[in-house]
Amino acid sequence: MVIFISGSINSGKTTISKLLKNKIPNTAHIEVDDLRAFIDWMPLEKSIPINLQNSISIINNFSANNINSIVSYPLNKKEYDYMISELQNKKDIYFFILAPTLEVALSQRNNRKLTEWEIERIKYHYSTGINNPGFGIVINNSDHTPDQTVNEILKFIPEFASLRSQ
Repeated sequence: MVIFISGSINSGKTTISKLLKNKIPNTAHIEVDDLRAFIDWMPLEKSIPINLQNSISIINNFSANNINSIVSYPLNKKEYDYMISELQNKKDIYFFILAPTLEVALSQRNNRKLTEWEIERIKYHYSTGINNPGFGIVINNSDHTPDQTVNEILKFIPEFASLRSQ
């Protein structure tokens, strides 16, 4: 199974992915942004396609070894289509977009101090529709706790719906 968690910076992707990983057995979390560290000298826009290629290799490797993947990254439609087309296992793919309001995304959540670059990138993400890309299941998690967001996601994954907190 592959679960994509998309959304802008500060939407909760990493927090939710880690919580899901701990609830779903035999699961790895792939933070696509972490792959950028290998080529951090390269301009961001040039590194994105390489990071996506690397994440596909990792997902396919985990799938070949019967390991579930949770992939967190702000994907647009073109990147999403590319990722899906390159996955070897086309079954059991779920896609969720965390979409708090812009005001919430720009706020200090969980004591996270946003840099000026992050603030501008969040505005860019919202202006380009990362928060509502026209595919996947969009979850407005503005007023949700992380556990509530995880429970919302698990509702859409039949074999794990029973893992929801009561």
